[in-house]
Amino acid sequence: MKQIALTGLKPSGSPHIGNYLGMLKPSLELAEKFQALYFIPDYHALTTVRDRKQLADLTYQAAATWLALGLNPDEGVIYRQSDIPEVFELAWALSCFTTKGLLNRSHAYKAIVDDNIAAGREEDKNINVGLFTYPVLMAADILLFGTHFVPVGLDQQQHLEITRDVALTFNKNYGDVLTIPEAVIRKEVMTIPGIDGRKMSKSYNNVIPIFAPPDQVLKPVKRIVTDSKRPEEPKDPDECNIFAIYRHLADVDAVDAKRKLYLEGGLAYGPMKEELFALLEATFSDKRDRYNALMENLDELDKILEKGAEKARDIARPILAKVRKAVGVSL
Repeated sequence: MKQIALTGLKPSGSPHIGNYLGMLKPSLELAEKFQALYFIPDYHALTTVRDRKQLADLTYQAAATWLALGLNPDEGVIYRQSDIPEVFELAWALSCFTTKGLLNRSHAYKAIVDDNIAAGREEDKNINVGLFTYPVLMAADILLFGTHFVPVGLDQQQHLEITRDVALTFNKNYGDVLTIPEAVIRKEVMTIPGIDGRKMSKSYNNVIPIFAPPDQVLKPVKRIVTDSKRPEEPKDPDECNIFAIYRHLADVDAVDAKRKLYLEGGLAYGPMKEELFALLEATFSDKRDRYNALMENLDELDKILEKGAEKARDIARPILAKVRKAVGVSL
């Protein structure tokens, strides 16, 4: 039986190239080797999204993203977190083995506390319990399926460490009930620079979208920040924001040839941006069409998600039964 790899895509809007290279693409590749589970943590989004229609729309967008990028629902399992009630029962059990001190150290929680203190507010101002206990629900998402591997970025690595701590504490009390997951980090794409050179992020408004119309992709590509070197001057490809994206999309021979051109001189940034745009279109135009078709047929999306939830619950129920038996609520 294959080991299980699990990853989630929080419903937060249309993805950009940084999402694709840093998380989505490597996550989809897991299905080649593992029994892969892909979920949309819609209840996690409830900590910040309070508009019911917006939450539903964002959830559909996340599901359509996975499927448009190549997820085969007959091979991988895709589901909504809210369709798996076992997650929330396990979250309560795990919360009883999670110290407040551990959650106090969560980066997301600490960041808001620090902002409140810096602004002269009460340190827990506007922090809801859902946000504070977010890592426990994440732990339940992972541990409920006997997950062996979880692809994470550096910003999520701490949450997996918390998951491991909670699982180890539970197992110390009851034996080897829960599988201890391991992180999978692809260092070569850990941080994808945005058009301004900083980490690509919607909060910086420096992203290149992957499902937007071509003109909305071309515009940010043209705005990628470069240095002022002339075409004939040698350049360091590893310091170029264009090449940082190009090298992950072009084939090996093209990347090698382009690197040589950078180093020896003869490369102009304008044509390089045009080539990157053409490469983005070649990579994502069909996927964009598939995404749009899915978003126009929500009934199809619902059927896929419901079928995926049935598969996921088949995996989850025996593990939750072990937990219930271990703690003594079901003998």
